[in-house]
Amino acid sequence: MIKKVVGASLIGTTVEWYDFFLYGSAAALVFNKLFFPTADPLTGTLLAFTTYAIGFLARPLGGLVFGHYGDRLGRKKLLVLSLLLMGGATMLMGVLPTYASVGVLAPVLLTLLRLVQGFALGGEWGGAVLIVSEHGDPKRRGFWASWPQAGVPCGNLLATGVLAVLAAVQSDEAFLAWGWRVPFLLSGVLVVIGLWIRLSVSESPIFLAAQEKAAKEKGSEPEKAPALLLLKHNWREVLIAMGARFAENVSYYVITAFILVYVVTGLGLSKSVGLNAVLIASAVHLITIPVWGHLSDRFGRRSIYLVGAVGMAAWIFAFFALLDTRDPVLITVATTVGLVLHGAMYGPQAAFFSELFGTRVRYSGASVGYQLASIVAGALAPLIATALLQAYKSSFPIAVYVLITCVITVVAIAFARETRGADLEERDRVTV
Repeated sequence: MIKKVVGASLIGTTVEWYDFFLYGSAAALVFNKLFFPTADPLTGTLLAFTTYAIGFLARPLGGLVFGHYGDRLGRKKLLVLSLLLMGGATMLMGVLPTYASVGVLAPVLLTLLRLVQGFALGGEWGGAVLIVSEHGDPKRRGFWASWPQAGVPCGNLLATGVLAVLAAVQSDEAFLAWGWRVPFLLSGVLVVIGLWIRLSVSESPIFLAAQEKAAKEKGSEPEKAPALLLLKHNWREVLIAMGARFAENVSYYVITAFILVYVVTGLGLSKSVGLNAVLIASAVHLITIPVWGHLSDRFGRRSIYLVGAVGMAAWIFAFFALLDTRDPVLITVATTVGLVLHGAMYGPQAAFFSELFGTRVRYSGASVGYQLASIVAGALAPLIATALLQAYKSSFPIAVYVLITCVITVVAIAFARETRGADLEERDRVTV
């Protein structure tokens, strides 16, 4: 059963992140020309990344709404809904008219669909990692729960791979005219496959047990909303989760999204250099995330997380130094090592966040902590990095920016308790 649940979660998260990352890659490569045409390429890219960031603003709202109903109704129903919302929004992006056709209406429609994407993704992550965490063995929870996390590089691998193939076989004119639409329309096929598998899994047994217990204890007293219970009893855990997200979230989007801007606009190289580097690095990232999850089962969530945060603080300077060589091989090495270090934070994260909260607020707590940080971390990362490049014409301030986020994460992990091997049902007896 656990393998089936892991497979369903992995495929679902892969589809969701494919849709979400596809937008980020398109924002760096074509949206600036199609939806925000200006004389200055960097200004157009900033505007495109602004709509990219707007998707992150909707993620905490999605986390709250999906978390509320996920803690009330179950994980499975909400996971199906999130997949339908994300896939529908992405397919519609593939048929949007451009600025040249309808003027300002084009970026408005693009922004609205990006909000739907963000809302859907805000509910996806919490449900996917929790349904695995609540099915699995506590001794191997870090390993099993890391597989939905691997949906991130899987989705990025698919999105970048499709774009890289199209860029290789099409002229720049054809890609700009219609080729960019193909990956968005392919989302429909992926959604059908994801739904077919996701509908076949059972609801979390820990959630069902907690729901039955709550029904017996409630009596005539009205049940409090999970968000209210969360704010009353678990605000400290929410803050820890948010702090832990900073370095992981910012570094990821600098390495996978901003790199396309830096390679093309900053270094004057072909977009294929950046796409191929992210493609190869994502394949390695996919393999290493479960490895880091397994290591967190042996050595603890906090210690592995710190390896990633401290390692990233040091590597980000080497990352940009290798990019500046303009050597495609060294650019690929820089990106790959960066994502391996990111995996040390992202691999244990699912189990770590799940173990911080009790079942009645676990979906809300994990989702809110994860998604609130996204607003000021991942949402702004490409924007801040692009603005720093435009202002200073140097990568050094961008590396310092990532370093600061690593310090925030190290402090948050220092205040966290070790959760490895926690009994989720036992936790329900000592907290909400």
